[in-house]
Amino acid sequence: MQKRKLGISGMEVSVLGLGCMGLSYGYGPAADKKEAINLIRAAYDKGVTFFDTAEAYGPQINEELLGDALKPFRNEVVIATKFGFKEGKPALGTDSRPETIRAVAETSLRLLKTDVIDLFYQHRVDPNVPIEDVAGTVKDLIQEGKVKYFGLSEAGAQTIRKANAVQPVTALQSEYSLWWREPEQEILPTLEELGIGFVPFSPLGKGFLTGKITESTVFDKTDFRNTVPRFSEENRKANQTLVDVLGEIAKEKGATSAQIALAWLLAQKPWIVPIPGTTKMHRLDENLGAAEIILNAGDLQQIQEALSKIKVQGARYQEHMQKMVNR
Repeated sequence: MQKRKLGISGMEVSVLGLGCMGLSYGYGPAADKKEAINLIRAAYDKGVTFFDTAEAYGPQINEELLGDALKPFRNEVVIATKFGFKEGKPALGTDSRPETIRAVAETSLRLLKTDVIDLFYQHRVDPNVPIEDVAGTVKDLIQEGKVKYFGLSEAGAQTIRKANAVQPVTALQSEYSLWWREPEQEILPTLEELGIGFVPFSPLGKGFLTGKITESTVFDKTDFRNTVPRFSEENRKANQTLVDVLGEIAKEKGATSAQIALAWLLAQKPWIVPIPGTTKMHRLDENLGAAEIILNAGDLQQIQEALSKIKVQGARYQEHMQKMVNR
C-alpha cells in the first residue's frame, strides 16, 4: 500500500488507516477479542501501518486490544491514541488538565505495551484548560520521549493556531466525508497553511455511505447511532438520495459506494489519511481496495455536481456532544 506524510511533520503512514473504535465501542456489542486481533493483524498484513484508538473507547479495552494485536510488529506501525475526557468517559465531559494528560499517557503506554505513543491527540477541546497548557504538557511528554507527535480532534481554526504555536500539531482528526463537508470552509485551508495533516474519522458517514443502511435498518440498542439526529428514520429516508447518487457513480467505475467515498477523500489533498473502521474481514478488504481507485478531474466534477443538488438532513451529534466540536 502507498504511504502518505501527515503534513510537514515527517510522520509517514499508509494512505488508509484503521479506525479501531468500533471493535469495542459505539456500534453495539464488542467484537470477540480473538476475531478483533485477527482483523487488526490482517490489516497490517495488507499494508496498513496506521492504527487509531483512544482511552475513551472502553475505557482501556480498546488500547489493550491494540497492544496485544500489534505487539509482534510494534516498531513497524504508528499508533494514535487520545486523552481528554473525564475518567475516559465522553458522557462525563472534558478533562485536559496537565495532570490528567500525564496520567492518561502512562496508562496508555502500559495498555499499548509500548514505551512511546506515536501520535497523542486531545480528543475534544477542553474550554476550562487553555490550549497552550495542553500543548505545553504534550510538548513536555515529547521531550521526555513518551510521545512522538501531537494531535487535536474536532478543534476550531483558532485553537489549532494557538496550539501549533506552542507545540507543532502533526494532525487534526475530525469528521469529514461526502456527507459532512464543513471542514472545507475553514479547517482545510488552515491545515494547509500550517502544514498539518488531516485524519478524517467516519469517512463512510458512520456506515451510511456504504449503501447498506436504509430507513428500515434497526440498530443494536447499544449503538450510538440511535441517538444521532442524522440517523433518525425520517432523515435516513431523506438522505437516501445521496447514497443512490454515490451508488450510480460507483457502478460506472466498477467499484462499491464505500470505495468511491474513500477514494474521493484521498483525492482532496495529498496529506489526508482516512481511518475507516470495521469489524468484518470482507469490509476491510473492500475499504482497502479504495486505495487503488483513482478519481480523475471529470469524476470529481461529476460527484461535485451531483452532490450540489442534495442537502443532507439532520445534525451529526446530539446537542451536548455538538457543543464539544469546533471549539
